[in-house]
Amino acid sequence: MRRVLSVHFAPCALFVAGVLALVRAGSFSGRSDWSAVWPQRPAAVLGVLATVTVCALLLGLLLQPFQVRAVRVLEGYWDRWSLTAALAGLLSRMQRRRWQALRQRADAEVGGDRDVRVRAEARRRLAARPPAEVLLPTALGNALRAGELSAGERYGLTTLTSWPRLYLQVSDRMAEILRSTRDTLDTAVNLCWAFLALTAVGGAALYGEPSGWWWCGAGLVLAVVAYKGAITAAQAYSGLMHVAYDLHRFDLLEALHHRLPSDADAEEETFYRLSELFAGAEIADLPYDHGPRGKSGRPEEGNEAAR
Repeated sequence: MRRVLSVHFAPCALFVAGVLALVRAGSFSGRSDWSAVWPQRPAAVLGVLATVTVCALLLGLLLQPFQVRAVRVLEGYWDRWSLTAALAGLLSRMQRRRWQALRQRADAEVGGDRDVRVRAEARRRLAARPPAEVLLPTALGNALRAGELSAGERYGLTTLTSWPRLYLQVSDRMAEILRSTRDTLDTAVNLCWAFLALTAVGGAALYGEPSGWWWCGAGLVLAVVAYKGAITAAQAYSGLMHVAYDLHRFDLLEALHHRLPSDADAEEETFYRLSELFAGAEIADLPYDHGPRGKSGRPEEGNEAAR
């Protein structure tokens, strides 16, 4: 319920309320009368609230299946059309130049306290971005890609194919933190789209009324703030993905009834073969461990020697 209210209902209610305010002010038909936006009679107030609630619920239900697409568009996956693909290439080159500038600052010689702080900040920002050759056009896309391309790869797992399986093995506490962070990300993304949509609708309604252009300016500012919030949430989510692999990668092996590796080299080899299997390849020599399991579903202590 919390996800429905914050991720879907609240942004849709904001958009519906904004459009209704423009309609009641008469912005589409002439000069806006903002004093007419809020109804004077209690019955009219209830009618407006009911209209916003019903329309927001319907709009939220219609848009819910497109949540992944809403995030991916802001990430910068724009290669489907030639025009957006050209824009994606231009912005990706800009991102690479910024990455190279950060790399130069991170590798610069330290002269004083300020240089130490600058280099540390550059290294922190680089750690939150993927390598230069796989940068996406937008900061949000790079914040998420940093987790998608490194969380599991440190252990030999391909994150994109293993994450849906590993996510089901995390502890309840970890799952709650991941859900909360993901909800924050999706809420910020949907708010960004809501403010952009309100800016577009306001531009159509107020194009001949310069005194009302503040609406578009406010919408753009709020969209930028929401986008910045989405980037922050994406960086936190990518960090949590790394933590999930640190703590629960062996739970994935146990759930699949494979033997636990004895050392780091065996771990990397096992996870590499498992990633190939997830990708559809036929991989042999992945020994199973079907020993007795406890109530938790994990091998009992008596089975440790068999490993």
